[in-house]
Amino acid sequence: MPIIAIYPGTFDPVTNGHLDLIARASKLYGQIIVAVAVNKGKQPLFSLEERVALAQAVTQEFANVQVIGFGNLLVDCAKQHGANVILRGLRAVSDFEYEFQLAGMNRRLAPELETVFLTPAEQYEFISSSMIREIAQLNGDVSSFVPELVRQRLLEKFV
Repeated sequence: MPIIAIYPGTFDPVTNGHLDLIARASKLYGQIIVAVAVNKGKQPLFSLEERVALAQAVTQEFANVQVIGFGNLLVDCAKQHGANVILRGLRAVSDFEYEFQLAGMNRRLAPELETVFLTPAEQYEFISSSMIREIAQLNGDVSSFVPELVRQRLLEKFV
């Protein structure tokens, strides 16, 4: 039975760091579901539909990657899609405490799901979507941090 991993996030926008994790995970698991969260606690730059479309466009090369949007509990979304693993990225030690709490809560809610952490390649470990948005808003060059399509969409948002 192939293992299905769900990779949740806001992806506002999707970055090269996200793609690094997706590429590496696509070699480890039979299927990767990139789950783009509504996330009512944040005010995203891109709508859910835009974020899903961008993630779909930049992950086309991976045959075993599917992109969905979701607004319910992650564990419920994972169960609906038959996922066995929740995939999370850890960039720095500062991410660990929050991610550890999330993993514990998800384990309590759905003990059958395992959380697996991947760290990005060194060149991506400092990239965050919020930094990318700020740089783009101030007319900075984000071309080495995001795919070209995402760079173009960021420019459109801030012109």
